[in-house]
Amino acid sequence: MTGGTGYIGRRLIPLLLARGHRVRALVRHGSERKLPEGAEPIVGDALEAASFADRVAPADTFIQLVGVAHPSPAKAALFRSVDLASARASVDAAARGGAAHFVYVSVARPAPVMQAYQAARAAAEEAIASRGLDATILRPWYVLGPGHRWPVALLPFYAIAGRIPALRESANRLRPVRLGNVLAALVLAVESPARGIRILETADLRAARL
Repeated sequence: MTGGTGYIGRRLIPLLLARGHRVRALVRHGSERKLPEGAEPIVGDALEAASFADRVAPADTFIQLVGVAHPSPAKAALFRSVDLASARASVDAAARGGAAHFVYVSVARPAPVMQAYQAARAAAEEAIASRGLDATILRPWYVLGPGHRWPVALLPFYAIAGRIPALRESANRLRPVRLGNVLAALVLAVESPARGIRILETADLRAARL
């Protein structure tokens, strides 16, 4: 896993460990103690595949979670230098190491804002496909959880828009997804590896339960 000390990763690791999975997580030197207890730290650079590719085993599921915190239009350059660069490095490492399954959290699209963010995530999806990896790709628009709750006020709007035929498809695609559902979808993806590329859209994520 990359991004194991991040917003989703540090919550996902305990769930996987509790279900009997072994978790190895890439961390920068000096950040080993930030990982949840029980995860095996792998020291390397998430932007450089050569620094960790030899630690990817053929039986592994590779989970790519590195990304810029609190995305906003002002961070467009970082989406390419961090989000996309780390995704490409992970895809390269997974392909070179013979990982059996690749899991990636992308973003719902199309959407009216955050074009640079969507472009970076779409390019990462293209990288996955180009290497022929079996993969599960999650496409939430916004993940609701601790410290990420401002769209709660918009939930009634999404509910109403979902009943209007002209707005229904967009409202359902862009409706925020709760963190617990995303975590459940990630665990289920690990435990039921895809053959080919499996896309989990917002409706699929909202239905995920452990």
